[in-house]
Amino acid sequence: MKKQWDNPTEYAMPEGVRVPASMNIGGVAVAPATVLAPMAGVTDTVFRRFIRNASLFTHGDAAGSTDVDRTVTNQQSGCGLIMTEFTSADGLSRMRESKRKRYLTFYEDEHPIAAQIFGSNPETLADAARIVEETGFDMVDLNLGCPAKRVVACNGGSGLLRDLPLIGRIFEEVRATVKIPFTVKIRMGWNDSHIVCVPLAKMAEDCGLNSIALHARTREQGYSGQARWEYIAAMKDAVKIPVIGNGDIRTPEDACAMIAASGCDGVMIGRAAPANPWIFRQIAQYTATGRYDQPTEADRYQMIRTYFRMLLAEEMEDVRAAKHAEGKMKQFASWFTHGVPGGALLRKAIYECRSGEAILAAVERFFESRLAGGNGAEEVVALDFAAELMSDAACAG
Repeated sequence: MKKQWDNPTEYAMPEGVRVPASMNIGGVAVAPATVLAPMAGVTDTVFRRFIRNASLFTHGDAAGSTDVDRTVTNQQSGCGLIMTEFTSADGLSRMRESKRKRYLTFYEDEHPIAAQIFGSNPETLADAARIVEETGFDMVDLNLGCPAKRVVACNGGSGLLRDLPLIGRIFEEVRATVKIPFTVKIRMGWNDSHIVCVPLAKMAEDCGLNSIALHARTREQGYSGQARWEYIAAMKDAVKIPVIGNGDIRTPEDACAMIAASGCDGVMIGRAAPANPWIFRQIAQYTATGRYDQPTEADRYQMIRTYFRMLLAEEMEDVRAAKHAEGKMKQFASWFTHGVPGGALLRKAIYECRSGEAILAAVERFFESRLAGGNGAEEVVALDFAAELMSDAACAG
């Protein structure tokens, strides 16, 4: 997933346009009408709960809340619906129940939550959807948008966009198998010569799906160029089921501009969420008050420390999982420290750490120094020097 945007458009806040307060997907209330996009390698249970907490917002609290220990409900959260990483339907059908739990783990405070599956065999996808329903998810979502070569090579994700009759059979098989809301996320088409989003939206509605989300790029585009919101508008004009827009939403202004341009029922946010976990709260703030706050450096420190502590707490009893947590911390360091003065030094220190606890210590020393009036750099340099001494001592031993 590309972390940057190509020449992003800067939108002014449209007059009188807000992200809808809610939308109804097959009887499930999504309030507000904002969705955390499914992202491979990103939206595991720790990140999902972290986003819900970072998005905490109550009307009348114009400054929002950074107290992530408060009880979170859907009405308090600026993120109305969260989604899992995409999961192979074939894998779910074959693996043992104990292993499935690792892929489909979620907690009560994550509701409403949708599990996203991918594959190309109608019967296998229907079986996977049944497993999702039995596990207790509120919705099941079909991935028809992933552009990754390894997924497309198996005719999954956006690869299926070249075969609408097969998609129709999948829709019918899954819809006949589960009672929970069944949704789909798509791209516009394979390339500019093969745009299928409007007929696909009509097919989804005819087959009884409950909503459709469009990442307004083709598979060929990947994450490059500009998202073409006019295709979201075309889908909205074509169907009565909720249409969710996705692509190039980095700020509340972008979210409102998409609503104004397309009339979509809700917005889905992907890449912006790891870089700015407050975006859902900011959108909710703007909807309630007409303004929104930018995070302070103290907010950013709390955010980084909270997420890293959540990772460590989740993985502390499993050695392999602990290495996973360390990798996640390093992965997210580049997002979380973007725009922080001296952040490059902190990222360097984090990448050189050999444990999750050491990464957390580097973060704490850096930000404590900055909040105390220092620049954080001397603390990182001191940490690097101490690490070198420890490494030398270990080699000498």
